[in-house]
Amino acid sequence: MKGNPKLIDALNMLLAGELTAINQYIVHAEMCEDWGYGKLHEHFEKRAISEMKHAEKLIGRILFLEGSPVVSTLNKISIGKDVPAMLANDHKAEADTIKDYNATIALAAEVKDHATRDFLQEILNDEDKHIDDIEALQDQTEQMGIQIFLSTQSEE
Repeated sequence: MKGNPKLIDALNMLLAGELTAINQYIVHAEMCEDWGYGKLHEHFEKRAISEMKHAEKLIGRILFLEGSPVVSTLNKISIGKDVPAMLANDHKAEADTIKDYNATIALAAEVKDHATRDFLQEILNDEDKHIDDIEALQDQTEQMGIQIFLSTQSEE
């Protein structure tokens, strides 16, 4: 099915965001593992895997629309130097991603590609959960203080 070229470009823009997120979350996961924060490592790693699934779905949709997936483009990767910076960077990335998904969903509706709109809505629901999870961790660091929070993140 030949898709709308503007929508295919927007899907590739979303793909770049997902590929960027994978890299950022994997680095954050490995940093946490190196620091001994196994629970945070698992948190970041699970989110990276979720983003990998999003990228895979986007690639599949772009191909279905007879477009060419662009996997060589990444956005700026923002690696935090400590856990609060990681969470802040991830929150910003997720907020930007949510904005981009909403805009692309609106575009899909505008070009009357309701299947792509519905497909994107499913991924947006995951992204909403990601930002909610990040905000929960940020709340915990605020309420407990960073030292106490981090003491709860090692796996013994």
